[in-house]
Amino acid sequence: MSEHFDYAIGHHLILRKPHPCGGYGWAVYRIGADIGIQCDNCSRKLVLPRSQVDKMVKQYVIKKDI
Repeated sequence: MSEHFDYAIGHHLILRKPHPCGGYGWAVYRIGADIGIQCDNCSRKLVLPRSQVDKMVKQYVIKKDI
């Protein structure tokens, strides 16, 4: 069962699988029906449905100053 998070711009996510660049960390940059996330390692941006992001998240980090 996936857990629903309250996403906010600037919050950081740790995903279950690494990005091809090797990074696990992502920052939220867009909120809506879709969630925009940006890789902390290579700055690649993705826009994914909220339901898919909920399934991919391993840890939700609220700190804005990482």
